[in-house]
Amino acid sequence: MSFQNNIFFLKVRDYSVSKEIFELHHNPEYDLLITFPKPSLEKLPSYYESEDYISHTDGKRSLFERLYHIIKNIALNNKVKLINSHSEKGALLDIGAGTGDFLVAAKKEGWKTTGIEPSLKAKTIAISKGVDFVDNLTDLKDHSFDVITMWHVLEHVPNLEEYLVALKRLLKPTGTILIAVPNFKSFDANYYGRFWAAYDVPRHIWHFSKTTIKKLFSEKGMNLVEVLPMKFDSFYVSLLSEKYKTGKMNFIRAFFVGLKSNSSAKKSKEYSSHIYIIKNE
Repeated sequence: MSFQNNIFFLKVRDYSVSKEIFELHHNPEYDLLITFPKPSLEKLPSYYESEDYISHTDGKRSLFERLYHIIKNIALNNKVKLINSHSEKGALLDIGAGTGDFLVAAKKEGWKTTGIEPSLKAKTIAISKGVDFVDNLTDLKDHSFDVITMWHVLEHVPNLEEYLVALKRLLKPTGTILIAVPNFKSFDANYYGRFWAAYDVPRHIWHFSKTTIKKLFSEKGMNLVEVLPMKFDSFYVSLLSEKYKTGKMNFIRAFFVGLKSNSSAKKSKEYSSHIYIIKNE
């Protein structure tokens, strides 16, 4: 996999941690945006060192965090229903498990669960809830999982090729992968431009379209079989984008932008985020 002949697309600031400016470069072959420069493996963890990095905490300090966790709990139930509808209950791997709530919910439904999480802070919280972890994908046996999930994680991985190969190796021949990622072709992405919160540079290294996902996984012998919308994301992302653009969270404007994004996506099929259902060939 080689991403060549990339074209400058946009300059974007890291609003949440470093305040540094990064560029997004577009690869036309894969219809993919790539963050440039990509942080080194040594420096990358420093970009996650923020009390405001919400997926690594169970905090409910503000109205925004309380709303996030209300929506998160609704989404958790939907995610468990989704994996139940695509597979018999068996072995489940969640990569980027965060504070472990999805795996806790899945375990209650009868799944045999395993998590991977690089953040020690989030992992410690998850372990206190009874979540089992391994440290690396290389610690896991070939073809050992019925379902592998990555909820807003694939955009973070430094080595995309390495992860795609690992997913193929770990998945059973009849297995299913569910991947959720932001969609830079959505209405809210176009509306907010350089302020769009889901660019989240440099933590988000890769910025996917439907074309990207289909092409990347087909090259590894896997099929994209379904694309589902994540309708809550347009509101959450718009709220953060308002903060980046104006300095404050404008709940009313963000609500209407989120509403407009979902309405627009009914025709374009380009929602703020998508869930991709991928099967082994």
